[in-house]
Amino acid sequence: METVRTDVAIVGAGGAGLRAAIALAEADPKLRITLISKVYPMRSHTCAAEGGAAGVIKPDDSLEHHFNDTVGGGDWLCDQDAVDYLVQEAPRELIQLEHWGCPWSREADGSVAVRPFGGMKKQRTWFAADKSGFHILHTLFQTSLKYPSIERLDEYYATELLVDEGRCQGLTAIEMRSGQMRQIRARAVIMAGGGAGRMFPFTTNGAIKTGDGMALAYRAGVPLKDMEFVQYHPTGLPSTGTLLTEACRGEGGVLLNKHGRRFLQDYGMSPETPLGKPVLKTMELGPRDRVSQAFWHEQRKGNMIATQWGDAMLLDMRHLGEKKINERLPLVRDMSISYMGVDPVTDPVPVRPVVHYMMGGIHTDIRAATPLAGLFAAGECACVSINGANRLGSNSLTELLVFGRRAALSAAEYLASGARQGDDAALESGAQGAQAKVRELIQRTGGRETLAGLRREMMHTLEQNAGIYRSGDGLAEACAKLAELRRRYAAIELHDKTNVYNTDLLQALELGSMLDCAEAVAVSALERKESRGAHQRLDYVERDDARYLKHSLAHYQGEAAPRVDYLDVVITRSQPGVRDYSGGHE
Repeated sequence: METVRTDVAIVGAGGAGLRAAIALAEADPKLRITLISKVYPMRSHTCAAEGGAAGVIKPDDSLEHHFNDTVGGGDWLCDQDAVDYLVQEAPRELIQLEHWGCPWSREADGSVAVRPFGGMKKQRTWFAADKSGFHILHTLFQTSLKYPSIERLDEYYATELLVDEGRCQGLTAIEMRSGQMRQIRARAVIMAGGGAGRMFPFTTNGAIKTGDGMALAYRAGVPLKDMEFVQYHPTGLPSTGTLLTEACRGEGGVLLNKHGRRFLQDYGMSPETPLGKPVLKTMELGPRDRVSQAFWHEQRKGNMIATQWGDAMLLDMRHLGEKKINERLPLVRDMSISYMGVDPVTDPVPVRPVVHYMMGGIHTDIRAATPLAGLFAAGECACVSINGANRLGSNSLTELLVFGRRAALSAAEYLASGARQGDDAALESGAQGAQAKVRELIQRTGGRETLAGLRREMMHTLEQNAGIYRSGDGLAEACAKLAELRRRYAAIELHDKTNVYNTDLLQALELGSMLDCAEAVAVSALERKESRGAHQRLDYVERDDARYLKHSLAHYQGEAAPRVDYLDVVITRSQPGVRDYSGGHE
């Protein structure tokens, strides 16, 4: 087995991975940096982000406003020291992208334009039309090319972390082109592999979002934190799950039921008009969890429209006019026409809530360090936690930048402290063991299970029992079913037993990752007997700060169900209160 030796291995070459690589190269040009990605960097899911990135830049905004919006939006499950760090670093990171060439949209006076986003009482979302993630990813990628110390291993699938003497020492990965396994020896590893939304049938996430990085850390003994908090985005296309960005509503789009009524006013997102004076209502700019929950209630009242893909509401942008839609939302118009046959200039677009983001992930501290020495994590695969129980739109692109850089700085500090590579024989043994597992999977015969069948059952189980609303009975059923699916996974047989671009093998490995993550979601949700943010229990409808103002930590237990324990939330100054969205956006 070929061995690649490096100082820092970064798993994932999207926004967080690229930002980490650049920060490492800047910190010490002598460091060897290896980016490992199962797709070419420009295919990373960061490119699909449309709306923008949050950062205080306008004179009527402040770091305190951004802090309060984030903590309140997260239903007080955010670690407030981490939120402070995010909001302080955000403007610097976004200005740095500007200097690297990111084409932010502009106001008439030439200043950076910002738009409203859900749950934020000030306009602070920087954007590049409705292709913000695309431009951020391009900017980071072209910047990374300046640094000769950054080596890329594109189209490599990471299979296992190498751990020795209680320290992460690298990983094993399959080169897709040849099917050959490589062991990548590294003194530090940064996990930046993205989320796991493909566990669900309706999702904005691309096919690559299968929780690989989460599962790698989880199996290596790092707990997964707050996995029960899965965000639905209110406006996905019913046909494909493709996202219509929150910027549609930020620019003035409205949500209607089948009667043409802006129904969100019935669900606590419309203020009373003070003294008869008109105000800009929160309405469609409520937080994502609340808007998605309102859809669920309206659906049960029979107020949604029927489509061939299920019930949907209408996103009406006609009043914005063709000029504004073409200027601010060109991609939205193109996707609506291409995937739904509806032009938003002339007709409302059917939309429905779809799984969008994992608030939970690999447990890290404010330095992006995991409990496993030498392993760091950033981006959606990590939980630091700045998102708490519900992420505010446009905070995630900012998080990629801020904590991608923070993970790099922490890894550099770790290396400078004298971190060394472990025993060659022990690491070689671990790599050979990882290779043997893959070889056994390829050579297995007599299997009774299909990948498609197991994946379909997993998706159905999560959508039915761990969706927008949950119950104890449904979650118990999900836990039992997912445990059964993990057992049955051991009986799959691959049809393709070749080496070159064996997509059958890759999909099998991805399914294993998703099943592990899905079980962590279901068990964590069953144990949290309250309603908070994106986790809504029909049998425990109130938030319970006395018992559950805590992060859940799911620990991998092999074939057994994960063990869940809890960690106190870091509260510095904002005490838990009522999430109030009765005020207008300014």
